[in-house]
Amino acid sequence: MPDCPLGAVAVAREGSWDTTGPGFPFASFGAIHSSLRGRAGYFNQLTTLSNELIINSTPEGERIALLQDKRLIEYHFDRNDTNYAVGDIFLGTVRKVMPGLNAAFVDIGSEKDAFLHYGDLGEQFPSLTKWVGSVLKHQTQTSGLENFKLEAPLEKVGKADSVFKKGQNLLVQVVKEPISTKGPRVSTDISMAGRYLVLMPFTNSISVSKKIVSKAERDRLKRLIASIKPEGFGVIIRTVAEGHEVAELDRDMQSMVENWETLYANLRKGQPRDKMLGELGRTSSMLRDMLNESFDSIVVDTPARFEEMKEYVHKIAPDRVGLVKLHNTKVKVFEHLGIEKQLKTLFGKTVSVPGGGYLVIEHTEALHVVDVNSGSKSNQENDQEATALMINLLAAKEVARQLRLRDMGASSW
Repeated sequence: MPDCPLGAVAVAREGSWDTTGPGFPFASFGAIHSSLRGRAGYFNQLTTLSNELIINSTPEGERIALLQDKRLIEYHFDRNDTNYAVGDIFLGTVRKVMPGLNAAFVDIGSEKDAFLHYGDLGEQFPSLTKWVGSVLKHQTQTSGLENFKLEAPLEKVGKADSVFKKGQNLLVQVVKEPISTKGPRVSTDISMAGRYLVLMPFTNSISVSKKIVSKAERDRLKRLIASIKPEGFGVIIRTVAEGHEVAELDRDMQSMVENWETLYANLRKGQPRDKMLGELGRTSSMLRDMLNESFDSIVVDTPARFEEMKEYVHKIAPDRVGLVKLHNTKVKVFEHLGIEKQLKTLFGKTVSVPGGGYLVIEHTEALHVVDVNSGSKSNQENDQEATALMINLLAAKEVARQLRLRDMGASSW
């Protein structure tokens, strides 16, 4: 299902507002891939707001709450037994080619096979396949790509059965975690995200975030990256790199190159289904992508996690270490900060809209439905159109919040 366009006008219908028409925002959703990189752009706009990251450790995993002016805007539960997180890289085996779906199912060890669509292969797929084969046969003795001959890019439009073979070994990266009855969704467009840069093998391109608008700064960053990047690797320069010096960018680059070297070493001795490289935990990856001057605190509730967070923040942003705080009172951190109360009221079928009205949120296999109701607000206004506009303006903010809180999206296969 394709993504629906946003933007709408609600239509009055017997005291409630019809949100199923073509105008209402978020009436249905197609494939929405959650992206930690996308969060960074969002948070660049929040420099005037108070932001806090609260981490509650439990035996089953970590509960992570992101507060904006004390209101919960994002919530995650990072389970200890999650083996297939977004960003993890596996050596998989093609189990079944599906020409009708233009895709293949790949065995990476999960309960359900991973789904790999032709559109998720990436232009570097021929080079990646060649490199993986040579490493598995021990024909490649170094992780460097300076002497590796790149293959012609893969055509953007093609057939799955022309590139996939049953039993074929592929290096794949998880782009969507398993959900319900479906396995992970994976890609062979491998990348490694750092705080300032994203490293991509088998290309030499350098691109800069469009949110860096100064031509002089874009040119400066390109020159710096061209002087430090290894041959055979492309780089995307992230928005947060703006204004930073070459030493900081080089540290980020070297960290990603070390990850690539780890992947290479694991691949040489690896077997199908093995994890070649793991992504950072949810908390660390959120900090990597979002930590900026708008953050007021990072609160954890165990001494061990406190030390880990201090060490990680010191690595990515030494001047922000003071933000890490240990909650050590008798009252649990989520209760102390009012998060438990918010969780109880925000994840039900009905959600109140601040200022008037309420949402009814229902989930189906293919889409999410959001119905906006005026409630008693409709009795307080004489102008029906003005009431509809006001309720929908208020609701739009809450709907956006609910999208993030519930991570509402659907797989497109």
